[in-house]
Amino acid sequence: MLKKISQGFRNFFLVYCREFKLVFHDQGIILFFFFLPLAYPVIYSLIYNPELVKEVEIVVIDSDRTSLSRKLTRMLDACDEVRVIGYASDLPEARRALNEHKAYGILQIPEGFAKKIGRGETGNTVFYSDMALLIRYRGFLMATTNVMQEIGSELMTQDINNTVPLASTVVSGDLLPINDISMGNIRSGFDSFIMPGVLILILHQCIILAVGMAGGAKRENPRLVGYDPVNIAPSVLSSMVAQALCYITIIAVPIIFLIHYVPLMFRFPMAGDFLQEIAFLTPMVIAACGLGYAYQATVQEREEVFVSWVFTSVMLLFLSGLIWPRYAMPEPWKALSAIFPSTWGVEGFIKMNANGSSLSQVRSEYINLWILAGVWWTIGWAVRKWIVRPQIFGRKKKFV
Repeated sequence: MLKKISQGFRNFFLVYCREFKLVFHDQGIILFFFFLPLAYPVIYSLIYNPELVKEVEIVVIDSDRTSLSRKLTRMLDACDEVRVIGYASDLPEARRALNEHKAYGILQIPEGFAKKIGRGETGNTVFYSDMALLIRYRGFLMATTNVMQEIGSELMTQDINNTVPLASTVVSGDLLPINDISMGNIRSGFDSFIMPGVLILILHQCIILAVGMAGGAKRENPRLVGYDPVNIAPSVLSSMVAQALCYITIIAVPIIFLIHYVPLMFRFPMAGDFLQEIAFLTPMVIAACGLGYAYQATVQEREEVFVSWVFTSVMLLFLSGLIWPRYAMPEPWKALSAIFPSTWGVEGFIKMNANGSSLSQVRSEYINLWILAGVWWTIGWAVRKWIVRPQIFGRKKKFV
């Protein structure tokens, strides 16, 4: 019995050590383990850095030429997001400013704007925006909305005073003050909103792609890819654990970079405890390895992972609840999202990282990740035992 146990540990250690050698001889797997988690977060974060845009140039087409239209223009120019650089006589002239990148938005105030408001009707204005960068559009939308609400509030107060002259002596100031506090995203930046979840999705995809590519390498001619397909222990589970431990050892440094140093560099929310976040992500990494083992059933060549899995990144981003809230999803989509570790990883990590939740406060997500780890490892074990291993040894005989 002791001899069998000793031999089992020896086989386990041999698979673990040889997997290191094989991984570092495969450029594709190195790409997924190092380049993606180290380079992609920086590239994505730089695209939306700085998160907030200020003093973006616009031109105004004032066809009304009244005191109210001039007041609207002055109030819009006073906003942090917008800077009025001048007036245009008509729309073609204003569009030339956009084409020359002298301005990125056009405010058109139609003739009769003040008259309609004076008659108690709705006075409409038209805003055109350059959609090359959505952050600019967001700034324009916030500025125009705030200005319109402010003008509407003043007109309503004026109308009340005209109707009930003594009302101003009873009520003064804002009737319904609103204090906007963005929990978990103090700057209300797009980068701080979306990137913490994207970081976890990048980690999830890197692990699955690397494990899937390793499965494809096992099926190819080892003389061509440099990957020994028979780097396995007699026990299927033992070889899976040894190889997964190798992958986790390699991805440990990129994980620390993803969840600590990227938020530190770009000033993302960091309200959570680092060690508790590591503890929370542990079952997600294990579950992702199990999903990668199950995915090996469909990978016959290393390059297939680019075709058959990379496209799921956008789908998983929507299913994670980061953009499309899970409570608003139809039941079939909600059920589909629940089978991916990234869904619970993103949901729990955002609660911990942005809002300072403890591990006990993300208990449901944590338990779901461990359940998924057990389910995907069971499926992965069946795939390795009855699909991958027979194909590997069949290919080996063919090449020999």
